[in-house]
Amino acid sequence: MTICIGLALFLDAQATLAQQYTLGLIAWSILLALLQGEAPAVRLQVAVAVLFAWFGEYISSPVLGSYIYRLENLPAYVPPGHGMVYLAAVALGRCLLFQRYRLGLTVLALLLGALWSLWGVTLAGRGDAAGAVLFCVFMGFIFFGRAPLVYVAAFFLTSYLELLGTWLGTWVWSVHWPIIGITQANPPSGTAAWYCLVDAVALAGAPVLARGLMRLRKKYGGSSIDISSGGVRLAYALFSPCERIHSRSPSAISADPVCR
Repeated sequence: MTICIGLALFLDAQATLAQQYTLGLIAWSILLALLQGEAPAVRLQVAVAVLFAWFGEYISSPVLGSYIYRLENLPAYVPPGHGMVYLAAVALGRCLLFQRYRLGLTVLALLLGALWSLWGVTLAGRGDAAGAVLFCVFMGFIFFGRAPLVYVAAFFLTSYLELLGTWLGTWVWSVHWPIIGITQANPPSGTAAWYCLVDAVALAGAPVLARGLMRLRKKYGGSSIDISSGGVRLAYALFSPCERIHSRSPSAISADPVCR
């Protein structure tokens, strides 16, 4: 998934607007294909992540100008790209490697983030006070968030994508953080915090969306509401994976890395 996004960033470096739309169509097709193999609850989480990220990208870039894409627009592949980043973070968070080395990977992410932020406010040629603030937010997600392994995975994934995207010139971060006016690098060191926010909203918002859809299902005669082209029944998507585990057995919580 990250390879697909990285390839899109590389192709977009010289793409026309029409070619961007083509990349967007391909990205949406890949995302929908990937969702076919996921549980209904994860599909709802991805839907929430994409919608929230779409809104956040529009406010942050075209409206506030915190960062500017090469064609001064919101590329069509960016919203589905956020869905793929979320899926990749969840997949890593529940994989055996991350479970086995959870402590080491968490410490590594925090150490790298701290050194990057420290460099940004001391030795970097371009100040990065915003990056330091965002890194503090990232630490909050790690220590107090409901899915720390997902956030650790998001740190590695998004740091790679941010460094690649800015290096290719696909987007550039403004010198100052809008409204507040503090300095930020290109990219800010703690920018993973924004992606962690998307992940947190997806995990918390999917059950709310599912309950709303279930009310519609009951209101209109109890017929099933499809949430994907595969015709998945909404009844399976009432809760996020963590909440379904909680409802079954408290001892099963430790079996799901996304819940820890």
